[in-house]
Amino acid sequence: MDNRLYSVAQIRATEAAAAESLEPGALMRRAGRAGADAALELLGGARERPVLVLAGPGNNGGDALELAANLGEAGVDVVVLHLAGSGKVSTEAAQALARARASRANFADVAPDVRDWALVVDGLFGIGLQRPLEGRYRDLVSAIDGVRCPVLALDVPSGLDADSGAVVGPNGVAVHATHTITFIGDKPGLHTAEGRDHAGQVQVAGLELDEALFEPAQACIGSPALFAASLAPRRQNSHKGQFGDLAVVGGARGMTGAAVLAARGALYAGAGRVFAVTIDPAPAFDPVHPELMFRLAHDFDFAGRVLVLGPGMGDAMEAMRALGHGIDSAAPIVLDADALNLVAASTELQARLTRRQSATLVTPHPLEAARLLGSSAAEVQADRLGAARRLAKRLQAVVVLKGAGSVIARPDGEIVINPTGNPGLATGGSGDVLAGVCGALLAQGWPAWEAAIGAVWMHGAAADRLVDEGIGPVGMTAGELPAAVRAVLNGLIRERGQTRAR
Repeated sequence: MDNRLYSVAQIRATEAAAAESLEPGALMRRAGRAGADAALELLGGARERPVLVLAGPGNNGGDALELAANLGEAGVDVVVLHLAGSGKVSTEAAQALARARASRANFADVAPDVRDWALVVDGLFGIGLQRPLEGRYRDLVSAIDGVRCPVLALDVPSGLDADSGAVVGPNGVAVHATHTITFIGDKPGLHTAEGRDHAGQVQVAGLELDEALFEPAQACIGSPALFAASLAPRRQNSHKGQFGDLAVVGGARGMTGAAVLAARGALYAGAGRVFAVTIDPAPAFDPVHPELMFRLAHDFDFAGRVLVLGPGMGDAMEAMRALGHGIDSAAPIVLDADALNLVAASTELQARLTRRQSATLVTPHPLEAARLLGSSAAEVQADRLGAARRLAKRLQAVVVLKGAGSVIARPDGEIVINPTGNPGLATGGSGDVLAGVCGALLAQGWPAWEAAIGAVWMHGAAADRLVDEGIGPVGMTAGELPAAVRAVLNGLIRERGQTRAR
């Protein structure tokens, strides 16, 4: 499956290059045909109720009009609400309107009642929208929220930014589609931030364009194929020392649980030996997992261990000392939670971090990323890909910007958007488990880039597995994730081994 993601600028460039060798209107006709095929598949045998097609004033509206004409020719009862704008209409869109009016589609002059339809097709606005939806458009979007039928968005749900996944404009609105058929190439905004709630199931229609017309993609959707090379079955003749020593450094007074969750995540993800290294005195052992070894940070030897720095670390002087010691070490490190806040507050620590020669992986949520970038969480969420890229370059680290459609970035600008996970992960301690899984993969010799992609994919897949088993998403706890991560990881390794055997 093609998992590449393209920016709006790249899609525009491909579209312009294709237009040089195609007859006028060819791409719009192809989009209308692809959209109609998707609509017919959603309708199945249910043809007793009509389909409502909302066609806006631009080329996205032209795609919708072509779709309406095709559905009419297929014998579907189609009602078109065409909202013509005051601006200049392209020749292609005008031709699509003429074709739709000449077809069996029925045109409505006012917005019909949108409750009793077999399908609603959103062709109001596409990737070129720059302003928030207002007036009739906003009212229509609100009305669409009340339908009980599938909603098919053409190219991108109207009101959604195709690059960022943010809803366009302050206090903006966007269509909540159950399905999106996106044209030419997939877009990142359909898979992160608000896009996860607005796009529904995404299908790509390439419109039969030559591969040579596409610019190289700098982003893609995550999948096990991106870290498959590290999914090696273990040899029978193995010992724990081959799978790495890992130390989770954190657990200040009252926050030992964060360090324990990260350590359990690392244990279940296969690290050979796991230490919970606490800032303040902690229980002598974990009664659930006595395999974990507890030490105090002030006299712990960091040498030779992969370090997960930050879960429940606090901001005391001992925390600063341990963090600085970890940053200056030659070990691969994962920075999470309080470690990120301490780095954000210290230009000296930031400078030391950028000079590291070993792997550095940081896992901020949007507010932590904002502190590191000197911006706001709202600004980070408005451009998640850009924020992750800036942070990766600034810290010279692999960055996991957590959230719906977590964004993984590296200093050269390459991006992966993770497709797994669900709202059950929005619970305390979930990020600590993820940090532990990242560290465990590093301890087992995974490169930082693959470790980040793999850990985030498996962490999300573990949450999806729990939901499939009837656990959550409401009420899912972080403590339930490590065992599910183990099941996902071993399943991937078995699948990888079977594939190689074939």
